[in-house]
Amino acid sequence: MDPLRLMTRRNVVAGVAASAAAFAFPSPSRAQSGARVVIIGGGFGGASCARALRRIDSKLQVTLIEPNRTFTACPFSNEVIAGLRNIEAQQFTYEKISAEGVTVVPLAAAKIDAQTRTVGLSDGRSLSYDRLVLAPGIDLRFDALPGYDEAAAKTMPHAWQGGEQTLLLRRQIQAMEDGGVVALAVPANPSRCPPGPYERASLIAHYLQSHKPRSKILILDAKDGFPLQRLFENAWNELYPGMIERISLSQGGRVTSVDPANNTIVTDFGNYTPQVANIIPPQKAGRIAAIAGATDNTGWCPIDPVTFASKLLRDVHVIGDACFAGVIPKSASAASAQGKSCAEAVASLLSGGSAEVRTLVGACYNAVAPGYAISQSGVYRARDGMFAEVEAVTTSPLDASREVRGREAASAQSWFKNVTADAFG
Repeated sequence: MDPLRLMTRRNVVAGVAASAAAFAFPSPSRAQSGARVVIIGGGFGGASCARALRRIDSKLQVTLIEPNRTFTACPFSNEVIAGLRNIEAQQFTYEKISAEGVTVVPLAAAKIDAQTRTVGLSDGRSLSYDRLVLAPGIDLRFDALPGYDEAAAKTMPHAWQGGEQTLLLRRQIQAMEDGGVVALAVPANPSRCPPGPYERASLIAHYLQSHKPRSKILILDAKDGFPLQRLFENAWNELYPGMIERISLSQGGRVTSVDPANNTIVTDFGNYTPQVANIIPPQKAGRIAAIAGATDNTGWCPIDPVTFASKLLRDVHVIGDACFAGVIPKSASAASAQGKSCAEAVASLLSGGSAEVRTLVGACYNAVAPGYAISQSGVYRARDGMFAEVEAVTTSPLDASREVRGREAASAQSWFKNVTADAFG
């Protein structure tokens, strides 16, 4: 059996087993009295958690607070930027979640009082909870890069949160004259989807090769190495020779400031003025996590990896990109797995029991061109207060055929269909 087939089969089996465990979890006795669980954030983690809680026990009063009536997914959004996909394929509503008995509140959470166990909403009302789950995703640290703020993002888009920014970057690339340069500023870790910027560079290169073949891509990187590096670089040499240049941290690639008025990017060793500047700034946990007091000086939320309980707030749990929990990646796959596992832990704790130590599986697919994808998967388990790898991370084989890369691309499509169905129905 070839390595890809083995990896894919293992991930599917593990994922199905995890889902079955979540939905077969016994109904907790205390939850029968109608315990109140409030979830803030309707991304992959929060939505998956809400649905899992209701399936674990329909007597739980589950409320999902999410100001956006439509969720725009980040996985596959690089295909939108490259003109390979419509943004509507990335958008999902909360109607099916609501139909399963979850109360969906289309407002922002404005404050959290962990002492009184209440959440204040943007309209002045408040909700009480027995357990609170924070799934706020990330916020961009506009204060971390001189010259870059929300106003600058209107001309130098980050496109690191799905929606209008995705379309803005797409429009800028389409409007660029042939022979122009697209520059990507990549931050240091931790950040959401670490391989994502390199997938983006790949798919932009595909667009440029087809429509503006004299153009170039410049990656200004605050890191020396990145996930799947050899796989990406081999693919670039094969598919886009001479089109993509990457300047690493040790070569002076770290961006230190930007000048939006002149579209200039400043690095340790030089300045660049590309025709299109995609600035991905450093990140932190979503704003409500800091308001609640769930973040530490890293800007992320420390948790117990068994229960996802905050180490700073009682009766509060944190899942998804916002949490700081060891080597498990900040990805949609990991967030979805965390949401289901957290639901089991919350249900058990509400019944007076204890949470089981569970194994989480995460998979990450990255497209390099249409019909050509690479991937990595990991298996994680709580160890010494953090998530640790319990098996070596499995990656695509370096010397795989185009047929294998094509099968991975098909697997990526299936993965997206499954992970969005798990979260949004």
